[in-house]
Amino acid sequence: MKQLRLRATVGALLAGNLLACMFAPAAMASSHREAPFITKHPKIDATDFYMFRSYQAGRSDFTTIIANYVPLQDAYGGPNYFMMDPEALYEIHIDNNGDAKEDLTFQFRFKNTNKDTQLTVGGKKVSIPLVINGGAIAEANAGGANVRETFTVNVVRGDRRTGTRTAITNATGGSATFDKPLDNIGTKSIPNYEAYAAKHIYSVNIPGCATPARLFVGQRKDPFVVNLGETFDLINIKAPAVEFSPTAESDAKDDLARKNVTTLSMEVPTACLLSTTVSDPVIGGWTTASMRQGRLLNPVPKSDADASREGGAWTQVSRLGMPLVNEVVIGLKDKDKFNHSKPSADAQFADYVTNPTLPALVEILYGSAGAKAPTNFPRNDLVAAFLTGVTGVNKPLTVTPAEMLRLNTSLPVTASGAQKRLGVIDGDTAGFPNGRRPGDDVVDIALRVVMGKLCTLSIGCVPGDAPAGALRFTDGAFLDETMINNSFPYLKSPIPGSPQM
Repeated sequence: MKQLRLRATVGALLAGNLLACMFAPAAMASSHREAPFITKHPKIDATDFYMFRSYQAGRSDFTTIIANYVPLQDAYGGPNYFMMDPEALYEIHIDNNGDAKEDLTFQFRFKNTNKDTQLTVGGKKVSIPLVINGGAIAEANAGGANVRETFTVNVVRGDRRTGTRTAITNATGGSATFDKPLDNIGTKSIPNYEAYAAKHIYSVNIPGCATPARLFVGQRKDPFVVNLGETFDLINIKAPAVEFSPTAESDAKDDLARKNVTTLSMEVPTACLLSTTVSDPVIGGWTTASMRQGRLLNPVPKSDADASREGGAWTQVSRLGMPLVNEVVIGLKDKDKFNHSKPSADAQFADYVTNPTLPALVEILYGSAGAKAPTNFPRNDLVAAFLTGVTGVNKPLTVTPAEMLRLNTSLPVTASGAQKRLGVIDGDTAGFPNGRRPGDDVVDIALRVVMGKLCTLSIGCVPGDAPAGALRFTDGAFLDETMINNSFPYLKSPIPGSPQM
């Protein structure tokens, strides 16, 4: 009995301090405000990246890719709400031959058009102050919208800057310009938001791909869950390990429960993502955002579009593949450097994976109580999880070690209703880290893996290398597939700025 109590106490201490280190003030969730520079530019801050075989009925031949941006959106965030940055370049990259370089890139650019809705007041026409809406909205580019936000998508084959670039077009009518729905202002402005948003799901033609893809860009409920408040309150977590409480995995609140994000979602025929020269079902993916090198501020702008001028080459300032990497793996001094880097240069960050500081910090704090970090160095289990893919699961035939989300498109889909929220470590090979589905609880998975869960599965190490590897760490914020839609674009409708009338 005494040993059982000690094991539970150690588990609690481990998990509590692990969480404290994970959610340092610069990291507000999976990748919400994860590096100093990106906190200045929330419109180009990537929050989460997902890539998985579509589990909507009849769509298993497709791969869904989701890149979420603009963190911590409050539904009442008017009057400007959360339009994307027209001066930025948003990209989703696919590596389909294991060399850590992009082979396909989907590039998104945005444009905001001020429709300048006016009212006649005292015989004079005067522009209204509302930024987004001037009346009820039910259609794309509705008359009641004061601003029209549109976007284009190009596909680049080869290097993202020097490769062959062609436009993705609407399968209906052939236009290369798409309307983005307004954010969910509230039920008076947009009485049926889900029906309105559905009119912005497009069937699109990707040059070189025989089967149409699907495309949606717009605001959604943030699917990520995490317990932040208790963590910051001197690690005041009620039950940070299942060994401490059988209900530990759902004992805490989700501090993102009332937050929205903006999603860039594509459902692409899997065959169109695979290499035409290498017979390998594994693809890697990540998302980036870039800004122009130069900005000149106008001291006397004549309009909102005249406030600044951007110029020069594109400079990458945001990067996200695997969740939680820049938060809990990369050291503070290199967080901005990581966001500016490419996977092909990830050898410079190898020590953070092979010799991670997080488990060592836990042992320093609680070694006297029996808490021991994994002892296998280099940490080949983490190399497999973060840099190469796991052999027999999602490791390419040939691979250059690099951080990205990897998906084995040949492994079977787990149907909606049968998914396991802990993915591969719970026997569901269609889940994280084999790609990532919105219903995968990556915080709990990452907590367990960093303390040696893969060693208990003899992946990169053996059970004896990880004295705490079997403990079931948790932040107490529960996530599973029931909190996600089961059809494209999978994420729930965003929270409205005002309740139902």
